[in-house]
Amino acid sequence: MKHFAVLIALLRDRKTFLEEIRRGIKVESKIASLLIASSVFFAIYGAIIGASSTWLQVISSAIKLPALYLITLSICLPTLFFFDILFGSALSFSQYAALSLITVSVISVLLFSFAPITLFFLISIHDYTFFLLLNVAIFALTGLVGIRLFYAGMRSISRSKEPRLQDREFSPSESRSSESRSSESRELALNETSFKAASSAEDFMPIAEAGLTRSTASTEFQPIDRSLVAKEDGLQKTRIRLLKFWLLLYALVGSQLGWTLRPFFGAPGEPFQLFRTIEGNFYAQVWRSILTLLGLN
Repeated sequence: MKHFAVLIALLRDRKTFLEEIRRGIKVESKIASLLIASSVFFAIYGAIIGASSTWLQVISSAIKLPALYLITLSICLPTLFFFDILFGSALSFSQYAALSLITVSVISVLLFSFAPITLFFLISIHDYTFFLLLNVAIFALTGLVGIRLFYAGMRSISRSKEPRLQDREFSPSESRSSESRSSESRELALNETSFKAASSAEDFMPIAEAGLTRSTASTEFQPIDRSLVAKEDGLQKTRIRLLKFWLLLYALVGSQLGWTLRPFFGAPGEPFQLFRTIEGNFYAQVWRSILTLLGLN
């Protein structure tokens, strides 16, 4: 049950969960828990959609649906990791894996939440094409939500690891108390001969504008390397663009892999098949199914 407790903790407080991953807190245990919990939810939903055919299809779909998401992640994750490392990311591969599994876990929970609706239509409407397109819509919706959360999480962690200009300008010694820092800031603001830009309204901003920074090991001030800040900002923007491209790649790989691993539903009146001959592509089949449902094919 502890694996599901980790998933519940993620759903209740995603911000704290992401912060723990950023800090490297129990990342491996989180990966294991999310992997197990999401696989169970995927298996349940896979069994439901496979119930449109034989019992062998139920078992097959319960195995193939978790495999679909995990294999897609295994194919795409190294691309994101190495490109981000190339452009300055400080996250480890295990942290990237944990972040990706957050997405997969959220998708699995959303699919599980749709399970009663899917089961209802499976029992009440005996129309294979309608049931197929209904599930395509459900997979698309849950995938979109999962990808959006992954994008937001990656941006959040990326920003939190990016040194802010204010932090560069004022990095006080870790052993200094908050009261001592407040007292020193007021003294610095009053020292007009050393810092002419100081203002009684804002203790810190004049120092930032004057281009001064405090060393973490002493109370001396040194010039800010603004070119380094600009370089890091450029790398951050590059990583965001790469992330958007990767999300598109992830969606394309996942949809085509799903087509390769079919059937998940099993066409009525046809014998059980573990895999079908690879022909055409996912998008062409969806279009043909829409035309069939509308009576145009």
